[in-house]
Amino acid sequence: MKAFIIDKYKSKDGGHIGQMPDPEPQGDEVLVEVHATAINLLDSKIRSGEFKLILPYKTPFVLGHDVAGIVTRVGPRVQQFKVGDEVYARPADHHIGTFAEFIAIREADVALKPKKLSMEEAASIPLVGLTAWQVLVEKGNLKKGQKVFIQAGSGGVGTFAIQLAKYLGATVATTTSAANIELVKSLGADVVIDYKKDDFEKVLHGYDLVLNSQDGKALEKSLRVLKPGGKLISISGPPDPDFAEEIGAPWFVKLIMRLLSAGVRKKAKQLNVGFFFLFMKASGSQLREITSLINSGNIIPVVDKVFPFESIKEAMTYVESGRAKGKVVVKIK
Repeated sequence: MKAFIIDKYKSKDGGHIGQMPDPEPQGDEVLVEVHATAINLLDSKIRSGEFKLILPYKTPFVLGHDVAGIVTRVGPRVQQFKVGDEVYARPADHHIGTFAEFIAIREADVALKPKKLSMEEAASIPLVGLTAWQVLVEKGNLKKGQKVFIQAGSGGVGTFAIQLAKYLGATVATTTSAANIELVKSLGADVVIDYKKDDFEKVLHGYDLVLNSQDGKALEKSLRVLKPGGKLISISGPPDPDFAEEIGAPWFVKLIMRLLSAGVRKKAKQLNVGFFFLFMKASGSQLREITSLINSGNIIPVVDKVFPFESIKEAMTYVESGRAKGKVVVKIK
């Protein structure tokens, strides 16, 4: 099969389209013919080796964390899916590889594709949808009437998280550039801050929850917009000791993560707020919840551009530029 292969970790332009053996589904896996995938910054970070501490992939390997496609084979223990089902998924870490014509995915990580979405639209959802769900619902426990600050509202996670937070009944603040103000307002943002003109720390006060996706400077300022007892959940680091424990990291990695997050954990404690790091996990059951929200019209996908498979490197470069509104999708079939 054709696939985008990483032969060695490289900061720029690494990887090439080549041939890999067709995957064989295990007992609890489905084989999916990939119709579309999506590009995430996570792909760039893995390609460059930035995430080797957390995700030490052995080269050569195939990149890609989002998929929409059709089931072509099922393992003997698979019960929920059959050949011909249209599905979407975010395969689990160490089982990625959606930048390819086929991928074998654990049944537990797969869900039926939302009926009203095209393959390209469906491929834009899994990673960002699950990230937003795990921040706002699972870890943030966001309730009706609470206030949430979602950074970078016009990005992939932001466009989904704004809609989910509004569905949950929260007041939503976000940052974006002037060009995207109307977009984030149309998704439901109540307070929109032009990050080039205004300092969000001076505008926002007494928030219950922050979804942090930006750098350390934004993280530190975000701690100060929370009310006492509020939570900041960061998807961009630094990883904390709880996360190190969760992934069963070796002692030296646990020590590194403890040191990396020591400063921010200390500041959070001084302000009487919570700091948590989240690295999203694959979940077919959560994707099914997301599917029902999409099918009922409460959440719509935001797709910026669709690239052909042959232009996957250009698609990655575009995502790395930070200019994308919503998701960037690659059409495989």
